Amino acid sequence: MFPPAPLETIDWNRLGLSIQDNVNGHVESTYSVATGEWSAPRFIQDPYIKIHGLAPALNYGQQAYEGLKAHRGPDGNILLFRPTAHADRLAVSASYVSIPEIPQDHFMKCVKLACARNAEWVAPHSSEALMYVRPLVFGSSGHLSLTAPTEYTFAVYVQPGTTYHGVQPLPACVIEDFDRAAPRGTGGAKVGGNYAPVIRHTDKARSQGFHVTLHLDAQTRTCIEEFSTSGFIGIKKNGDQVTVVVPDSKNIVQSITSDSCLALAKSFGWKVEKREIPWSECKFMDEVIAVGTAASLLPIRLLARPSTGEKFVFGETTGECTLRLGTALRNIMRGKIADEFGWTMTVNEEDLLLEPTSAKPIPEISNGVNHELNGVAHVNGNGIAAPVEVEVKA
Repeated sequence: MFPPAPLETIDWNRLGLSIQDNVNGHVESTYSVATGEWSAPRFIQDPYIKIHGLAPALNYGQQAYEGLKAHRGPDGNILLFRPTAHADRLAVSASYVSIPEIPQDHFMKCVKLACARNAEWVAPHSSEALMYVRPLVFGSSGHLSLTAPTEYTFAVYVQPGTTYHGVQPLPACVIEDFDRAAPRGTGGAKVGGNYAPVIRHTDKARSQGFHVTLHLDAQTRTCIEEFSTSGFIGIKKNGDQVTVVVPDSKNIVQSITSDSCLALAKSFGWKVEKREIPWSECKFMDEVIAVGTAASLLPIRLLARPSTGEKFVFGETTGECTLRLGTALRNIMRGKIADEFGWTMTVNEEDLLLEPTSAKPIPEISNGVNHELNGVAHVNGNGIAAPVEVEVKA
């Protein structure tokens, strides 16, 4: 029967962000410049990727990635949330770093295969846990010249987990001694180079009591752009009238969660504005939310700007508008209410792609229990037996 039931050996309500290397495996596909095509997806029962040490991904940062979620519906089915939107966004990010586009149908085949082959790692409907899906693409052939390499690799990983920051309102501050992205730069792409440099600044802010960090525009430092891990949403209330505002900038990643919230806000009869947001406008906001796939909807308790001493307080508890948006979004993701937007997509048995392209049998896929990874002994995260590749039909 597909999908299989969630693993009974997992305490689904106590998952964090730690890597679970005993999931069944990941998916890989390679692009050859010589053929101009992506290979059929391969399911690999191993968390590791073999890559040339001189690959552009490692030396020049030629990589891009995505993040989406899968939940188990009330009927036990596995639901992906807005996967085609993530496919389209990855294509945009890839173009920033000179990587060939991954066709949407190929992206979907690889993502569904990864979820289908790891279906027992999707949490039960009753749990707050989720399956996080991480597609990534990178230049993978050995290549010293700063020109296009001959090969690229697209991989899809999955991990059971929970929301990135939790759900309690957190304090945030403006990072003022570092610019996340320059105008006409790579700020609109989901590439590692926009994230790794921020780590030391977020660590510093956390040591000062700020769990979330906010970036202003690099050119004038007067307008809101985005949080380091999430998009920005501001909410203003005037009686029964609600206005939702989000930044409009080419220097930020276009948040699919934010876009979903705007669609929901419109369906509630709220006013929606996508425009430039001056930092000074924050003082007039009643609620502020950090939104993203991993973060979900995180209420911001206060926003501080150390250089000016400004501190805008939004409350110790989750605001009513944030709660309504988050509840509606979560209920759609989990199949608890009708999806009037057509956002969810079901992972089906045929997505297992079990028919082989060669005569060799496909190894039985176990559930990773008892320190085994599909029948291969897992060596405490420090090593692993030789990977098993399963060829699947294109």
